[in-house]
Amino acid sequence: MSAHCQLTGRKPGFGNAISHSHRRTRRRFDPNVQQKRYWVPSLGRHVRLTLSAKAVKTVDSIGIEAAVARLRARGERI
Repeated sequence: MSAHCQLTGRKPGFGNAISHSHRRTRRRFDPNVQQKRYWVPSLGRHVRLTLSAKAVKTVDSIGIEAAVARLRARGERI
């Protein structure tokens, strides 16, 4: 599963892991993405979305219909 949120567009960040001896190696900060399944009444079917934890709260707040409208406006295939 790709670490990319479909609604917010959140992607991995990159930085350094710093050891006790202060050696630096590259590391990756992945967002907390989950696969969620929602029933969309206007489509008459379930949709499976890859969302970050913040995006799940956003869908709870604005509703799945508004979230699907945002994805469609961006040209995302659902």
